[in-house]
Amino acid sequence: MDFNNGNIENITPSFPSCGKIGPLLILFDVKPIEWLSQAKGFAVFSFAVLLRNDLLQLFQPFGVITKLVMLRAKNQALIQMQDIPPAVNALQFYANVQPAIRGRNVYVQFSSHQELTTMDQNAQGRGDEPNRILLVTIHHMLYPITVEVLHQVFSPHGFVEKIVTFQKSAGFQALIQYQSRQSAVAARTTLQGRNIYDGCCQLDIQFSNLDELQVNYNNERSRDFTNPNLPSEQKGRSSQQSGYGDAGSMYGIQPSGARGGAEFSSYMLMMANAAAIAAAFGGGLPPGISGTNDRCTVLVSNLNPDRIDEDKLFNLFSIYGNIVRIKLLRNKPDHALVQMGDGFQAELAVHFLKGAMLFEKRLEVNFSKHPNITQGADTHEYMNSNLNRFNRNAAKNYRYCCSPTKIIHISSLPQDVTEEEIVNHMEEHGPIVNTKVFEMNGKKQALVMFESEEQATEALVCKHASSLGGSIIRISFSQLQTV
Repeated sequence: MDFNNGNIENITPSFPSCGKIGPLLILFDVKPIEWLSQAKGFAVFSFAVLLRNDLLQLFQPFGVITKLVMLRAKNQALIQMQDIPPAVNALQFYANVQPAIRGRNVYVQFSSHQELTTMDQNAQGRGDEPNRILLVTIHHMLYPITVEVLHQVFSPHGFVEKIVTFQKSAGFQALIQYQSRQSAVAARTTLQGRNIYDGCCQLDIQFSNLDELQVNYNNERSRDFTNPNLPSEQKGRSSQQSGYGDAGSMYGIQPSGARGGAEFSSYMLMMANAAAIAAAFGGGLPPGISGTNDRCTVLVSNLNPDRIDEDKLFNLFSIYGNIVRIKLLRNKPDHALVQMGDGFQAELAVHFLKGAMLFEKRLEVNFSKHPNITQGADTHEYMNSNLNRFNRNAAKNYRYCCSPTKIIHISSLPQDVTEEEIVNHMEEHGPIVNTKVFEMNGKKQALVMFESEEQATEALVCKHASSLGGSIIRISFSQLQTV
């Protein structure tokens, strides 16, 4: 593909020989649309915000990202990392592994720019002019961020006097006032581009142009640490504060006396899962997924009864959601029931596994008439299994959902593992076309390509959670086209 025509920036594909490496230039092979369609139950997100989160997912494993500029008119983005080596590592890695966002290839090269400058996009921020008040924007926010969480993150760098949180078009934001300007500078230097939680809630920090924060209430949205005697919000009265925007939480959840603690916790989990789904699929859903299914149990038929068992079914279906329990039907040895964590995960499993080949059989996967599987002696329980993939990093795991492919991705490998050891561990399931062992974020990983999807599926169901060199390995399907 020719990137040097029309409005694409003219760049040199090789590393600059002078050693002055600029920001990474990201090129897209399609023109992005302005808005994604609305899916039932999920908010509409701006494409630019979604694309930004996708890019962060691709490049955060290599190091701290200090700046990201979207050039939508040119189908480009510019990413500036904190140091040169992470940028070189990212470029070298994606020279061998084709990166993609939402099924579209992206291409990575060094930009001719040496430094990124960004325009102020918020009236409350003034960019790089030091001030004791910081404007903090949380990107890729999968979990609620409270005043307490922000205080815990920012207080190690100096005395935090006041915090105000609010929601604006840029996303969830907070103003954090330190006692001294030096503390604010130190906090911004240390925390810019870092994640509060693993893989999400990235901090984007500017200096605010405000001189003093006004806090009227000490509650879950604002706090004056110099005046602990301030009242909490009066019942029935909004705490929206002039100049700070909407003070509601990300999900608009308001605890009330009518909702008990257990019910509220369940509601929070449900909303967090909805946020993870929205972040993974961009506010929309994959083609063929309605998002409205509420049946959690799946009936799997045409299994090979001589080779299948509950753990192998778990390894396959856990790619699409958490597994509660599995039951092989005694009166129909080629049938099984699989209860997923919720209806959405069950719908993903039905959609992506219907017609898949396993052990020389074409699977039939449909929703069961049974709402759940009754616990008994002939059921296998997986609700509390630490092998359930969606207990953490749910958005990332949703993003990786796909039909079986010829390529499997292996992680949690021992650091000293060799390509020969991986091949020896996998080759009983079919001829291996190619393998690639690499390191990301200090962890050894591998890609293994088989001749067919069926062979790769067999390797996954048999070898996921198996031991290799003393490590319990994790396997999923890769969406790459080649290794």
